[in-house]
Amino acid sequence: MNSEQGRVPGLAGNWPADTATVVDETRRWLERAVIGLNLCPFAKAVHVKDQLRYVVSTATEPGQLQADLERELRLLAESDPAQVEMTLLMHPQVLQDFIDYNDFLDVADATVEQLDLGGILQIASFHPQYQFAGTEPDDIDNFTNRSPYPTLHLLRESSIDQAVAAFPEASEIYERNIETLRRLGRPGWAKLFKG
Repeated sequence: MNSEQGRVPGLAGNWPADTATVVDETRRWLERAVIGLNLCPFAKAVHVKDQLRYVVSTATEPGQLQADLERELRLLAESDPAQVEMTLLMHPQVLQDFIDYNDFLDVADATVEQLDLGGILQIASFHPQYQFAGTEPDDIDNFTNRSPYPTLHLLRESSIDQAVAAFPEASEIYERNIETLRRLGRPGWAKLFKG
């Protein structure tokens, strides 16, 4: 699979050199897909309240990314949730291959534990080539976790608990998202990013 396949349609074909483009394209994906399709019912409030921190790593090697991840985990843990509820750590120059990215998730989870932040923070994963086990690369189901750039989503466990309490059917979100994307199809997904 080449680096273009699975990219969010409508976005630049090459990895941009400037961080503003990475943030803008990620924000566009968040607004049109994640919030627009209600793939995550918890995302809208955090976005509207401007409590989401966007960070673009300039890492070109996994070790550099791990250092950036450690810094951002510490910052999130020490921040007032009213100011910074969660962080999107985008890393367009490293782990562009999904297999490499997927392997790095073990390193990311170990970093959370090494910082004694297990049970406090967790990491969700998004990637332009995201592929769930048992799916084909082009299956629309994979698009629930496809972002414009490789991204580590740093979340507070307490926020997840509050969100789940507010949305009793939270365990059904994944299945509902799959149904939404299957109804939308690839043409509908592509239309989200036109204009």
